[in-house]
Amino acid sequence: MELISLISLIAIPLFVLIVLSIGTYKRLPTYDLFVEGGKEGVSMAISLLPHLLGMLVSISIFRSSGVLDYLIELIDPLLTAIHVPSEIVPLALTKPISGTAALAVTSDLLRSFGPDSFIGRLASTMQGSSDTTLYVITVYFGSVGIKKMGDALKVGLLTDLIGIITAITIITFLFG
Repeated sequence: MELISLISLIAIPLFVLIVLSIGTYKRLPTYDLFVEGGKEGVSMAISLLPHLLGMLVSISIFRSSGVLDYLIELIDPLLTAIHVPSEIVPLALTKPISGTAALAVTSDLLRSFGPDSFIGRLASTMQGSSDTTLYVITVYFGSVGIKKMGDALKVGLLTDLIGIITAITIITFLFG
């Protein structure tokens, strides 16, 4: 465990040192390139702000409107029939939208049910089995100016659904 801690402490400074050494060896203006990269990073962050703000407002409205609770009540009979706990639905719905929100839901589930419970194991597996599709599309497509993202959204959400179904299937098979 101490070796892992040591590696984690020196990994980033070592990487920076290696990049600077290679740049100096190749006689590149490393400081000027660093400053140029910083300028590009700041301009990229500024161009992404409207996209991020729109996404965060949408998430906030969805969570506080009560639509999520209504949706869970609506599909609870189906979930009960296929032996899927309804407590996992908020995680399945928030994961494609926001990684931070999904992590908060996962933390709440782990605190409520425990990490070794069926729901805890399922939440942990679901957390790692899909991506934040809407965030990725909003940020990355917005940063390069892609306007038509319908097909990418469909494929991304389909892979999220497959990841969630696979997580439920595997955890049910192993621990159900």
